[in-house]
Amino acid sequence: MIALLALLGLAQAQQQSLTIYSGRGQGLVEPLVKQFEAETGIKVNVRYGRDAEILAALQEEGRRSPADIFWANTAGALGVASERGLFLRLGDSITRIPSYFVPASRQWVPLTIRLRVLAYNPGRVKPEDLPKSIMDLPRLTQYRGRIGWTPTYSSFQDMIAAMVAQYGEARTRQWLSEMKALEPKSYASNPAMMEAIRAGEIDLGSTNHYYIQRFVRAGQQIGTYYFADGDVGGLALVTGAGILKTNKNPAAANRFLLWLLSPKGQQFFASEVIEYPVVKGVVLGSNLLPVNQAVAKSPKVDFEKLPLDTALKLLREAGLL
Repeated sequence: MIALLALLGLAQAQQQSLTIYSGRGQGLVEPLVKQFEAETGIKVNVRYGRDAEILAALQEEGRRSPADIFWANTAGALGVASERGLFLRLGDSITRIPSYFVPASRQWVPLTIRLRVLAYNPGRVKPEDLPKSIMDLPRLTQYRGRIGWTPTYSSFQDMIAAMVAQYGEARTRQWLSEMKALEPKSYASNPAMMEAIRAGEIDLGSTNHYYIQRFVRAGQQIGTYYFADGDVGGLALVTGAGILKTNKNPAAANRFLLWLLSPKGQQFFASEVIEYPVVKGVVLGSNLLPVNQAVAKSPKVDFEKLPLDTALKLLREAGLL
């Protein structure tokens, strides 16, 4: 009888399915999705794209959307989805698990943390010569034409939004203008910028910590520089997910989020993606700061109220988008 019930339970799980709209890259998270499918029998269909593309699709589809979960690459996109009323409020069984960055709305849950840092070529740059704040980066005139940045990348745009929140629109516009005067080189992706640092094309660039660590893991010499605690150049960027009001499988959707927050899911993020976990007890690589120190590097901002539209406007005005 027990065996029969177990078989029935497995059959029911196999009949369940989830549709996830993911702003996270397929190469990063597909192994985790496959592992969840294998362990639960729940079929997961994933639509991959940039956060902005997914938000546009959800807006266009409205109540007809087949999506159960929005798994976003940035907290800014999660905030927009929350503001548009796309999410259900999550239960305590989910929101009580993370130790950091749970939003007041409880409409989405943080899953990992990425830290903005400065990547540099240790053969050409001395860390003691670098400023304590990213706001002072334009003073490094000796690196004219030797600095990289990624204006079209969502994490860079979130950092600019945090800069607006902390310093105001005028000061952020001034910073972008001063940086442009240093003739920085724009890159479409962070790996391309890291490769440029490795190859000696540029000397430094603001990026997410894990891009550097992937090159370091491959034996490349790229340094990580941390700005002073609380500086916007050390912004903690949160990935996360929420259950959409259009979801057809609330039990399976809750199970998926709980699985991502489980020790196994969080260890995958830390070991394979090299991101910081949001729960305690996860083993980190020796090159990473302890989680509490990484979190202390970030300014305190309301991720659901990042002025992303203003940031994008300033980037367009500066001719960077």
